[in-house]
Amino acid sequence: MYLIADGGSTKCDWVVIDNSGNIIIETTTKGLNPSVFQEATLLERLKSNTELCVVKDKINHLSFFGAGCGTETPKSKLKKVLESFFIQAEVIVEEDTMAAVQAVTQTPAIVCILGTGSNACFYDGKKIVNPVASLGYIIMDEASGNFFGKKLLQDYFYRKMPQDIAIAFNAEFDLSPDKIKQHLYHHENPNAYLAHFASFIFTQKEINPYFYRILKEGIEEFIEKRVLLFEESKKHPIHFVGSIAHFSKNIIKEILNEKGLLLGKILKRPITNLITYHQNIIANGVKEN
Repeated sequence: MYLIADGGSTKCDWVVIDNSGNIIIETTTKGLNPSVFQEATLLERLKSNTELCVVKDKINHLSFFGAGCGTETPKSKLKKVLESFFIQAEVIVEEDTMAAVQAVTQTPAIVCILGTGSNACFYDGKKIVNPVASLGYIIMDEASGNFFGKKLLQDYFYRKMPQDIAIAFNAEFDLSPDKIKQHLYHHENPNAYLAHFASFIFTQKEINPYFYRILKEGIEEFIEKRVLLFEESKKHPIHFVGSIAHFSKNIIKEILNEKGLLLGKILKRPITNLITYHQNIIANGVKEN
């Protein structure tokens, strides 16, 4: 059986497919970002899922696409954990940009991720090109959930947030400075903690002018730093994957139109399209690279 995993920092989607391409199991675990979590935590999150425990020894091929897998050390760490759990499986671990590419295109394009974190790459039709290493939520991750969560907290504490929004924000979250610092400096997954504040932006049907401004500024920064560095962005479509992209699609359309760039697909979750991609591989008997 085949197992496909699309893993972020917050959660991970898993799909088990039999040798005929039929979906056997669809399930979810907490996030498995190896740049954030220790091996013991990664393994415990796998063990906590009963459905995976039942089939783990029947899996002969695992394709894991995940946040935090863009450099060799965390990638190897996660591969080791997965091989210790799925003991019969050939394990392939790739960065989440590969999942995004497989989900949205088979032809040359710029492919972007705007979720808990953010990233971008150029797919030339055969391979991914990304000249910029992903350094995570402290240094990079423009226009991501943690980027906007951090912006909301800054505006709230610097008193730059409109008063009515600040009152609602305070009612929605525990904004005790001690609580926030405890999560950021002493708890696991501080990037996902920051990102959970970003959900506040999308609680209204109509984007408030304040939210519109910070979304547009953040996405413009992402386009400038992570998309326009590719010369190919001027002649190929630009696809977006992730929850932030999904909820900001009108702003993304507006910005790309202003810059004369071609918008491709905007997809909230890549897992459905990944299933189709891998079902085709199974049906055609093609071995995955």
